[in-house]
Amino acid sequence: MGMLDTVTVLGEVGAGAVADGTSQKLRLGRNKEQIVGLAHGRYAEASKRGNLFMAQAIVTAPVIWTTEAGTGGPLLWNGSSTVKASLLAVGFGAAVVTTVAAALGITGGSGQAAAPTTTTAIDSSTNLLIGGASSACTPYRVGTTVANLFFMPFADLHTGALTVDTSNMLWIDLGGLITVVPGCFASIAASATATTWVGNICLIWEEIPV
Repeated sequence: MGMLDTVTVLGEVGAGAVADGTSQKLRLGRNKEQIVGLAHGRYAEASKRGNLFMAQAIVTAPVIWTTEAGTGGPLLWNGSSTVKASLLAVGFGAAVVTTVAAALGITGGSGQAAAPTTTTAIDSSTNLLIGGASSACTPYRVGTTVANLFFMPFADLHTGALTVDTSNMLWIDLGGLITVVPGCFASIAASATATTWVGNICLIWEEIPV
């Protein structure tokens, strides 16, 4: 049996300023943890590679998540065979309040090999590398899908006036909690049909090669 070489990697505790092109020890904290820092924004790498996408829908009375007809929006269908869609963030701003208090959330399902039916075109969508290629997944404003499998609420839709209710505009970091694989979909929905509510909802996702 041959001998294995042992490599010892040394670190240095504490901050310091160094010049470009120099070799340095790894930086450690006082509990021997390695200290790292982002060179750019959190999503900069995925964005500059053209893998981040955004879809925005103008939604009236988002339907209850147990209803397949008119689900959305946005409604994101992964009809590709090449990518997985990792949901990163969702945001919304209300224009008209609801008369029925409800929770807004994310739903989704599997077995959607064919495109959703009775769809309405998405209001806007883009690669967040401006000028980049179109997404492999297809966003719609609303559509009819197979059965939804879950509901993950992220915000309340209140009946209070827009001028006093601070929850009428929110930004939620999903952090990749939900992944939409080929033949599946994800959508915005409500815990109860939010009668009269009108707002803009956007969904941001990263497309990761299968």
